[in-house]
Amino acid sequence: MILSLFLCAFVSIASGQTLKRVVTKTDKLDFGAGGTFVIVGAPAGSIHISAASGNQIEINAEISFEASSEADLAVLENVDTYAMQETPGRVAITSVGTNDAKYLKRVAKKFPKQLAGLPYRIDYVIKVPRYCDLQVDGGKGDVSIGGIEGVIRLTSVESNTKLDLVGGTLNATLGKGNVSITIPARSWRGSGIDVALANGDMDIFFPVNVNAELDATVLRTGKIENSLLDLKPRIRTAKFTDTSISARSGNGIVPMKFTVGDGMLRLKTIDKAN
Repeated sequence: MILSLFLCAFVSIASGQTLKRVVTKTDKLDFGAGGTFVIVGAPAGSIHISAASGNQIEINAEISFEASSEADLAVLENVDTYAMQETPGRVAITSVGTNDAKYLKRVAKKFPKQLAGLPYRIDYVIKVPRYCDLQVDGGKGDVSIGGIEGVIRLTSVESNTKLDLVGGTLNATLGKGNVSITIPARSWRGSGIDVALANGDMDIFFPVNVNAELDATVLRTGKIENSLLDLKPRIRTAKFTDTSISARSGNGIVPMKFTVGDGMLRLKTIDKAN
């Protein structure tokens, strides 16, 4: 069962001839553990995902857009939103709006040309079952994921990203921004972690003596700051450098790979971070 509630907050603050409207859209549905949740974010806007207390998905989306008149705002309200697809074991939401010409032709054939391409923003706060898989595709805006144990695939154009991991598999490709990753357990329950950031700083917080096969690399400008005392080279003669660390920690076992194109890559312990 889907419960959709639209709460419209009309903010008619004239700044020159620009009016702003904020619309809140919420959905709630039953969703068993072990399924897959997919979200394609808007060109701009944040995505925050955390674990729900039960087997449900809760979606809260705050949609913001601007125009020069109340009539234009009313038109934009009908097109700047998200679409939901539900199949057994999979729920996907896709942000849609004025940036998608094909979508506009399909849902609004007489859409005013002067409104096409106007920017909009959707900020998502979402709860999903702890044991599920995630596929997150973000635009420009902060991203946070916490308390989820499953296969997590994340891409983002530009964001400050915070990942509080529990277990499972993480594969993340991030364009620009700062990244903070916390790995709480010494023995990781999952098949591996692979995070790549093109431009920005990445901080990874480890427990003491984490069991990992660790690779940390800075490809171009920047360097690695290593505060982990228990790392040993996987190849005895391969020394650690300011831009490359290939190490074993504890009993090894789980591959963990972190790559930064341009920026700082900091390896820290959770104790020191606190």
